[in-house]
Amino acid sequence: MSSNRTVEDIFKDYSARRIGIVRALTYDVDQFYTQCDPEKDNLCLYGHPDETWEVALPAEEVPPELPEPALGINFARDGMNRKDWLSLVAVHSDSWLISVAFYLGAPFNGNDRKRLFSMINDLPTVYEVVTGKVALVKDKLSVDGGNKSRVGSKRSSDGQLKSNPKIATDAYGEEDDDDDEHSDTLCGSCGGIYNADEFWIMCDVCDRWYHGKCVKITPAKAQNIKHYKCPSCSMRKGRQ
Repeated sequence: MSSNRTVEDIFKDYSARRIGIVRALTYDVDQFYTQCDPEKDNLCLYGHPDETWEVALPAEEVPPELPEPALGINFARDGMNRKDWLSLVAVHSDSWLISVAFYLGAPFNGNDRKRLFSMINDLPTVYEVVTGKVALVKDKLSVDGGNKSRVGSKRSSDGQLKSNPKIATDAYGEEDDDDDEHSDTLCGSCGGIYNADEFWIMCDVCDRWYHGKCVKITPAKAQNIKHYKCPSCSMRKGRQ
């Protein structure tokens, strides 16, 4: 553990690992499902600081470098309804993400721990994203006092508007029977599900979509941006 990490450093690590896990349980759900073969040994779902995910065996060293995710998620795959199984993995993933964040932040004082928890709590949980319950915490995600812009489309270099995220199947890879259709598009920052009543913008580098409010871009500001680069891509560019 490093004692010189800031609350922002730990939150960035938490957010990146969370994005990787959300991707495994939504965008890449079929690939994730296939990798969780019940015939294999105890498998864990890991989210990494580079926003990727991995299904792998647990660390061999005891104690491990970081807290370990739930063991043997693959064993229950064929014995449960797919939705219930993914929800179960999501709940355990939320628990793991919190444990890693507070393990890394062990040197923090009470105020820092409180601030870290507050930042984490402002994001929807993996469980809420996977089960489509993000709408229940929409007030937490809103930073504009409830005055939501209509969905904005990003202009490409030739001046044409890019299409908005498409409406597709739900996070389980099955047709969504709810009255409100869900998209397979998630915010690259908070993991929230696409909502037609909110302004979104797409990064021209990584092609990920973001809530405008999550990256502090308004519809008016977007009209003056020829090539939008999200915070993650901007940071990578700066390190080169």
